[in-house]
Amino acid sequence: MINRSLFENTSTAFSLKSDSELERAYFLFKMISSQPLVRIGTAATNFALKANLPVEGLIRSTVFDHFCGGVSEDDCLPVIDKLFTKSVSSVLDYSVEGKEVENQFDNALEKILKIINFCDEKEAMPIVVFKPTGFGRFALYQKKTEGIKLTADENDEWNRIVSRFDAVCSLAESKDVEVLIDGEESWMQDAADDLVESMMRKYNREKTIVYNTLQCYRWDRLEYLKDLHERGKAEDFKIGMKIVRGAYMEKERLRAEEREYTSPICENKAATDANFNETLVYILENLNDISVFIGTHNEHSCYLAMDLMEEKKIDKQDNNVWFGQLYGMSDHISFNLAAQGYNVAKYIPFGPVKDVMPYLIRRAEENTSVAGQTNRELVLLKSERKRRKI
Repeated sequence: MINRSLFENTSTAFSLKSDSELERAYFLFKMISSQPLVRIGTAATNFALKANLPVEGLIRSTVFDHFCGGVSEDDCLPVIDKLFTKSVSSVLDYSVEGKEVENQFDNALEKILKIINFCDEKEAMPIVVFKPTGFGRFALYQKKTEGIKLTADENDEWNRIVSRFDAVCSLAESKDVEVLIDGEESWMQDAADDLVESMMRKYNREKTIVYNTLQCYRWDRLEYLKDLHERGKAEDFKIGMKIVRGAYMEKERLRAEEREYTSPICENKAATDANFNETLVYILENLNDISVFIGTHNEHSCYLAMDLMEEKKIDKQDNNVWFGQLYGMSDHISFNLAAQGYNVAKYIPFGPVKDVMPYLIRRAEENTSVAGQTNRELVLLKSERKRRKI
């Protein structure tokens, strides 16, 4: 029987945090809970960085160090080692966004290959992650998704993207490291889906190496998974799926409204939750064919997964099931699950402070828009402060 108060255990949740780190977390989530403060802070930070004002030290000691592991792979090592003392693995996420030229895509490839070799030496790092647009222009994925014929130069460009994906998946297979490929906006995603599927077909023969991402705020994703599952069975390759609720909701709805097409986003949060949970159930019922990385900060979805694993006698350490949360958030889920023996990994963003700011700003804005998330963090932090008598 699953303990329904598991995630209330703040002693386990915050066991790695010193009193000062706990106070910093409380201060940050208090700030994030205020929309006006987030807007002002975002504008001020952007201005200061563009004007080359000396604010990186302040950013580093507050929001950056809470949500990021460091500025480089080596800089992240103390965080990785510390998490692993509590049986929480790490997924290093090179969170530099918005690069659009070939040498930057090649640099991103080199970075991911370096991380895979890094993973090979660290038991605490069984998984690597990258975004499709880290390896190629958004507009090219969009053109492919829309079925528009590419020019000769664009075909060459696309082939370079395919080669980058292949280089990562090939090295990952040789090092027995799993690859999570993030989902992005719907109007470029079909091209990414097709490319990731081709990598699954090539590398997921013996075991699951390559994972795509299902953003379950899209109402069409479960149907897509079922169709992919049929192709996997017919062609004898395994499916890897990271399931998340999604990260581009406002942008998706706005574009659909502006261009007058049916929004790909579920009608409301309840529908998204139901879609996520239905997808989770489908995967756990087909675990022989599909491996899952459950990327969620939702307690109910975690309890559902735990209930299903118990009911279906799925071992907690079965490598086909992983739970994942972002570094700096939902420690009450990550550390309590790990303490119970489940496979758990933290996504750890890293990169130069200035380059990672777009990621951090989006994270602050997302937390502000999901009021329940921030309030939950604050309640738990308050409870732990009281327990420690801070």
